[in-house]
Amino acid sequence: MSFEEFRTLVAQHAPGGITETAIPGVLVSRMDDGGSQDESTTGTILAVVAQGTKRISVGGTVHDYGAGQYLVASVDLPVSGHFTDATPSHPALGFGLELRPAVIAELMLTAAAGEFPRAARGSSPSAIAVGETSVRLLDAVLRMLRLLEHPRDIPVLAPMIEREILWLIMSGEQGATVRQLGLADSSLSRVRHVVRWMREHFAESLRVDELAELARMSPSAFHRAFQAVTSMSPIQYQKSIRLQEARLRLLADPGAIGAVAYAVGYESPSQFSREYRREFGASPSEDAAALRGAGRD
Repeated sequence: MSFEEFRTLVAQHAPGGITETAIPGVLVSRMDDGGSQDESTTGTILAVVAQGTKRISVGGTVHDYGAGQYLVASVDLPVSGHFTDATPSHPALGFGLELRPAVIAELMLTAAAGEFPRAARGSSPSAIAVGETSVRLLDAVLRMLRLLEHPRDIPVLAPMIEREILWLIMSGEQGATVRQLGLADSSLSRVRHVVRWMREHFAESLRVDELAELARMSPSAFHRAFQAVTSMSPIQYQKSIRLQEARLRLLADPGAIGAVAYAVGYESPSQFSREYRREFGASPSEDAAALRGAGRD
C-alpha cells in the first residue's frame, strides 16, 4: 500500500474533470488548470486528495486542503474555489465518495456507535471540515479503487468497503460532521432539509420564520444553526443559489438578461446586474461571453 499507488489509480481512471466510475457513488477527478476560480456546489461528499492543493470559500470561511488530506461536506453548499498548483504535467487528482445518510444512519445503530461522544445540546457542526487521511482510510480507499479492475466484485465488495470508509471517517477527527447526517433529528439534518427546499424554490420570496417552521426550530435557533452549518445566512445562501442558476441560464442564452433576472427571483434587472457583478466580477453579458468563449477553446 502506498500513496503513489493512490495517485496512479486515480490518474488511470480519471480522463479529465469529475468522472463517475462503475462503482455507485464513487467519483474520480483530474484537473489540469489551477488558475480559474470555479463556482459550484459541494454536494454531500467525502473528497480525498491524491495530488494538488485546493482552496475553497463558503460564506466568509476559507478551507485549504491538499495531498494526504480529505474534505467532508455534509450539506450541499455553494462554494467558490480553485486548485492552486494544477498544471497539465502535474494535475490535481482526487477520489470522491458520495455520503449517503441512509448508510450512515445504519452505522449509527450499531452497538459500537454508542461510544461516540454525544453532541452538545443545540450544537451544530460545520457542514464542511478538513482532516488528515489516516493509513487505514487510505488503505480502504485503495481497495475501493482496485475494484475498478475487477468489475464482477463490485456489487459484493463495494458496499462493504463503503461502510468501512464511512465508519473510519465517523470515528475520526471530523466524525461529528458525518455522524449527524445519520441522525434524522439533528440540527444539521434539519438545516439540510431546509437547504433542499430552498434549492427547489430558489425563486420564491424568503421568510426566515417560515424556514424555521419548516426546520421545526425557533427562528433564533434556526438562524444560529443555519449560520453554523453553512457559514452564511439564509438570505446569503438564497442569493448565491439564485446567481449560480442565473449564470447557467445565461450560458445557454446570453441575451436574455432581463428574463433570467425575473426567472431566478429578482424584481429588478438592475439589482440583478449589480449583485451578479459583485459575485462574479463581471456584468452578466460580459461573464456569459467569457464563459462561452472558454467553452469553445
